[in-house]
Amino acid sequence: MKSFRENIWKNGEYNYEAAYGFVPNIVSYLHEEDDSSDASSSQQNDDSKLRPCMIVVPGGGYCMVVPPEAGVVAEEFYRRGMNCFVLTYTSDITMSVPLRKQPLNDISRAVRYVRKNSARFNIDPKKITICGFSAGAHVCGTLGVHFADVTDTDPELNEVSNRPDSMILSYPVITSGEFTHIYSMWALVGKDAPQEEYDYFSLEKHVSETTPPSFIWQTVEDNLVPVENSMLFAEACRKNNVQYAYYAFPHGWHGLSVHNDAFRKGDFGEEYTMEQVMAAVDAVREGKGINVSEQRTKELIDQFSQEPPKPEGEMPKIDDVALWPDLAEAWLKSAGLFLT
Repeated sequence: MKSFRENIWKNGEYNYEAAYGFVPNIVSYLHEEDDSSDASSSQQNDDSKLRPCMIVVPGGGYCMVVPPEAGVVAEEFYRRGMNCFVLTYTSDITMSVPLRKQPLNDISRAVRYVRKNSARFNIDPKKITICGFSAGAHVCGTLGVHFADVTDTDPELNEVSNRPDSMILSYPVITSGEFTHIYSMWALVGKDAPQEEYDYFSLEKHVSETTPPSFIWQTVEDNLVPVENSMLFAEACRKNNVQYAYYAFPHGWHGLSVHNDAFRKGDFGEEYTMEQVMAAVDAVREGKGINVSEQRTKELIDQFSQEPPKPEGEMPKIDDVALWPDLAEAWLKSAGLFLT
């Protein structure tokens, strides 16, 4: 496997106030045999050898980008033949500087960047799937319904389409209405945002016939994001003639990720997605947090002064939920978006 990190924003392009030195980036999971320094090689130009691509977008309530939905997911779909990337987008653990459209700009830039460099990454530029979890699924869904709103600051990249070819939305945050995950919305737009900002990020209101084909799944027992979120998006897809598949599994908690053997053992891979969180926490400890209240400062210092709990044994397997990657692969094949 070829793995590397590349920032998606150049120097001077990224200016989120509470970044604390962090720059959104992608980490690759590419098949070694695909590597070629010559983008014009015969292999690179042979469409039959190009791989479909997945950009994995972990959740974390827009406060962090969590490792259990990052590398372990990319490795699962890498083993299925895809070339994959994990996107670490902008979040705010302090919940002090509303993110607004910055995560949307991040994922839009990531899709354009990967598509523009498709020959170098040996991917089919017409088979790019974005796969998000929880708030990361909201990031994906926001691009899916608002891709036409985003103008890239790089003129060359702006000529590249930012519309994903398909989306996988896993236990997604969707609505800002009755069934919202309010903490995600507060981190995204702030507690006192005008209603039109909340409405913009209520994705079920913006699905149209141009929304990419979508594979959506959740558990009915989801204990954090109400299952109505995924239902609302699926129904909006149906009404707007968007190709979709929807699975509501009866049992299981929020955050089940790929639920394969590695995930159930707690083998999530490296924690590179936590870079911005740790930079922000260090700044808060040093009294350099941006607009961070005394209460939030105390909460963060207390939270990150403790050792995180270690998993006690392997988590139980939920057989039907464990099958969702198989179902997603079959769905992508039926749509012509997987390996032929």
